[in-house]
Amino acid sequence: MTLIKSISGIRGTIGGRTGDTLNPLDIVKFTTAYAIFISSKDESGERNENTPHKKIVVGRDGRISGPMVRDIVCGTLVGMGYDVIDIGYATTPTTELAVRMSGADGGIIITASHNPRQWNALKLLNSEGEFLTAAEGQQVLQIAEQEQFQYADVDHLGKVIVDNSFDDRHVQSVLDLDLVDAEAIRQARFTVCVDSINSVGGIILPKLLERLGVGYKFLNGEVTGDFAHNPEPLEKNLTGIMDEMRSRHYDLGIVVDPDVDRLAFICEDGRMFGEEYTLVSVADYVLSATPGNTVSNLSSTRALRDVTERHGGHYAAAAVGEVNVTTKMKEVNAVIGGEGNGGVIYPESHYGRDALVGIALFLTSLAKKGCKVSELRKTFPDYQIAKNRIDLTPETDVDAILLKVKSMFAQDATAQVNDIDGVKIDFADRWVHLRKSNTEPIIRVYSEAPTMDEADALGKRLMQVVYDMQ
Repeated sequence: MTLIKSISGIRGTIGGRTGDTLNPLDIVKFTTAYAIFISSKDESGERNENTPHKKIVVGRDGRISGPMVRDIVCGTLVGMGYDVIDIGYATTPTTELAVRMSGADGGIIITASHNPRQWNALKLLNSEGEFLTAAEGQQVLQIAEQEQFQYADVDHLGKVIVDNSFDDRHVQSVLDLDLVDAEAIRQARFTVCVDSINSVGGIILPKLLERLGVGYKFLNGEVTGDFAHNPEPLEKNLTGIMDEMRSRHYDLGIVVDPDVDRLAFICEDGRMFGEEYTLVSVADYVLSATPGNTVSNLSSTRALRDVTERHGGHYAAAAVGEVNVTTKMKEVNAVIGGEGNGGVIYPESHYGRDALVGIALFLTSLAKKGCKVSELRKTFPDYQIAKNRIDLTPETDVDAILLKVKSMFAQDATAQVNDIDGVKIDFADRWVHLRKSNTEPIIRVYSEAPTMDEADALGKRLMQVVYDMQ
């Protein structure tokens, strides 16, 4: 059993001992700490019986444990004197937008994103509907360690307000984007196959596709939380939709994770477009209309850099973690950014990964170019990326491992070493990045090279260093 407290929120497996998992007592503790943190942001001074209650938006993905976690989160917030806007089943980007649209003071997204069914998490948002910074998250964790909390008396309890309007408002906000050409998409008469992995994508994506005039078939569309396969949208987990694409005629395959902030495409012939190329392709379209800068994280493909420079822009890399990417995007005034895991962040919509925005921009690009998805893929620089992992044990000394790897290349004139997030070693035509995951008890080892064999060999070389030290 595992409880992970990181820049990506409070995440753990359901059940087990307090302090070790995401269980009812710990959910109360962290929700209370978050509510106290939000109150600390109040600059209005003393509150009284006439002061409006603070509002927190709560949305959840389709996980089996979702109702239990939601009831505890909402009850705790009400007990703290907060009003809760319960938006029910909702994607992560929908919840982010709902915070802004409702003028709420913050939001809690109940989702463990790509983690398997036994996991759940609390993702914490500020009043802009953006993730808390690392420093702010640390404040929440410090507050959670207090031994006593103060709750509201009976005359100052909050209330729960159910509002199911935000899916439609999210879809409309996507259609309102200047670079989304709904009419061009309708004229293209696309037919797509979608794998929404038994979660909230099965609710909102049909609404988007219908508004765009796109024909569709859903696989794993029922919202049960009992995922039909590992929910991370990687090729090894997507044989079902890839086989479906090969057996019937579709223009495009679309895959999302359980909270619909990651997006992967499949070509019309059943081959992966490549999750790394979701952001690359959308960025290419955005940059063609609005030249500017881009950002992705250190573990993302070099292809975004190449495409950005081709359009006359500047590319910058950030540490892994959505808030790190959005912070860097604001710093360099990026017109688009995201992460190589299929996360598209388009500031014209909001500063958060959003698969709906990615789908609409990609379909617009495809419609305007009038080509097949496989033909579009060939227009981008071709890199191969290997994504490996090493499971951690209680005895694993991650800091010692990273120091060892860093020292291996310190005197190598052909290598550039970056240690802002784990250790990344850049060579002229390839790179490898080792870092401790924010979301799982593992070390991620990502490597990229001209061929998959070369990328995998580079990653395996450094993985052996880890094995030798365990």
